[in-house]
Amino acid sequence: MGPLPRSLELFYDVLSPYSWLSFEVLCRYQNIWNIKLQLRPSLIAGIMKDSGNKPPALLPRKAQYLRQDIKLLRQHFQIPIQFPKDFISVILEKGSMSAMRFLTALSLEHPEMLEKVSRELWMRVWSRVRAGLWESSGRTLGDFLTLPRPPSRAIILPSPDEDITEPQSILAAAEKAGMTIEQAQGILEKISTPKVRNQLKETTEAACRYGAFGLPITVAHVDGQTHMLFGSDRMELLAYLLGEKWMGPVPPAMNARL
Repeated sequence: MGPLPRSLELFYDVLSPYSWLSFEVLCRYQNIWNIKLQLRPSLIAGIMKDSGNKPPALLPRKAQYLRQDIKLLRQHFQIPIQFPKDFISVILEKGSMSAMRFLTALSLEHPEMLEKVSRELWMRVWSRVRAGLWESSGRTLGDFLTLPRPPSRAIILPSPDEDITEPQSILAAAEKAGMTIEQAQGILEKISTPKVRNQLKETTEAACRYGAFGLPITVAHVDGQTHMLFGSDRMELLAYLLGEKWMGPVPPAMNARL
């Protein structure tokens, strides 16, 4: 019998593009490394307020850097991430309360759907890539996300950003992820209940207790010690802490299983 898997917690918000990067990398490695991954939907606005931090996009130089960074990371991580057309409205004004409450309710009622629905919500905010439009690959978008191969050039179509605040938009994301309309509607009806609201608050407060000042954070429980790592660029350090091999954001072991 081999060693028990090490526990990892990923605290994330679908408003955070770097959370999406960490999310996909950890999902790719969860069957390669000896880990048990727990997805923890959190509210980035609450963490920012608690820590006194500010969104980087509020600072002009950081906002400019963010745009360029996203372009480079899209290819490096092989994730179809794209800067929202109406960034101020989508990220800073509308927020993610309804979406994160929906994911929280989902984690309580249908945790097996949490990964897929989270991904679809990120797609609505942070991607305008349409399925089947990856040059020289012959793959669908689903193939691209789950079975990464050497980089190909994405075709980014000009289309409006999709909302994650309106109920119909959240339901559409859930249906696209594979939920029935009845399942999705049942979850949506619970997002304003005290149980769901308190759970999202408790998860966000847990991230703050770990020392979060933004998202994502990955919390690794290894050999009786707890390590909090901030950002999507600490995966090599995470591998070191776990005693595992880091093979880049697109591990070749995934291709070997094809």
